[in-house]
Order: sequence, then C-alpha cells, then structure tokens
Amino acid sequence: MASKSHLVVLTTCASAAQARRIARALIEARLAACVNIILSQVESVYRWKGKVEKAREFLLVIKTSRARFSALERTIRALHSYDVPEIIALPLAAGSRPYLQWLSDSLKSSK
Repeated sequence: MASKSHLVVLTTCASAAQARRIARALIEARLAACVNIILSQVESVYRWKGKVEKAREFLLVIKTSRARFSALERTIRALHSYDVPEIIALPLAAGSRPYLQWLSDSLKSSK
C-alpha cells in the first residue's frame, strides 16, 4: 500500500541513555508510533567547524507522520545534546496495510 502521509525519521545520539530518553518522549507524546534504537554503535565521519571528525553514535529509526514532524523535530531538539542534531525525514513509499493502519492509530490522541 502506498503512503504519502508517513515518514521514517533518522537521528543519532551520543549515548544509549539519550537515545532511550528521546524515544520514550516521542512515544509518550504520540509523536512517533515506534522508535528503533540501534544499540550497536555506528561510526559517523563528518565535517564540523572546519575539521573532519569521527564519533560513535546510536541511531534512532523513528516512524511517524508528516503531520507530527514539526512537533517531533522540536522535541528532539529540546532533548538532544548536539548543537545541530541530525534530523532527516524520509518518505515512506509503501508498507503493509495493517502496519500503516497501526502506525496511524498509534499517533492518534487517546482523548
């Protein structure tokens, strides 16, 4: 099933504790339906302030909707330790109908 309203958002964190804190906040606020935390560290190589840097980070794979993205981004920025956290949204081109329905239902307010 095609999906124009869902996103996969990627962000990296300096620690597993920070990754868990961000994931929990996003789920509790219904800004994400699911957050996968890759506990095997990824090695990131990047340019920062004119120098090539390297860091070991934890990757979060966040499933959300376009409608929730702005609030999700604000929440990540508020909880993140980086000056410029990676927050990249990728369109979810397709998915199984039951999963996409679950994703949508998980983002609805419980009120």
